[in-house]
Amino acid sequence: MILIKPKLSTYFSLGLVVLILIAGLVFILRDFAYVGSFGLWFYLIACPLITLVILMILVKLLAGYRFIAAGKDQIVVRMPLKSYQKVYPVTEILAWDEEKIMANKKEFKQLTVAFKDQQSISISNHEHESYDQLIKYLLKKAGKQKVKSKKA
Repeated sequence: MILIKPKLSTYFSLGLVVLILIAGLVFILRDFAYVGSFGLWFYLIACPLITLVILMILVKLLAGYRFIAAGKDQIVVRMPLKSYQKVYPVTEILAWDEEKIMANKKEFKQLTVAFKDQQSISISNHEHESYDQLIKYLLKKAGKQKVKSKKA
């Protein structure tokens, strides 16, 4: 049984970024309330912008928090924050594809698996553990459903 779970280092670093942004937002709001060392336009732009970035990172963290187990001719998708769990037999895989992108001299891989009930999951090698084992499992059990990549 292969267990694909979120990497703690990724969630720790993004959580740290969120805490730093919250501290910066508190500092800006405190400065506005007591000192007012910047113009009003700065506060009107900086506070909503920082709040928007915080919300985007939190949504990214919460939406990507999922556990996937593969084995015994089935794939189990569990999202604890949504109280969602679904068991898919390998025969219900409609298609799957792995996308590879080179960025900053590192290879970024993303796997997308589509199921017959119109649901899909996406995982990446930077955010999830045991990524390569899942690729090997899919090649072995559902090799025919792999999307053939086009050569440009």
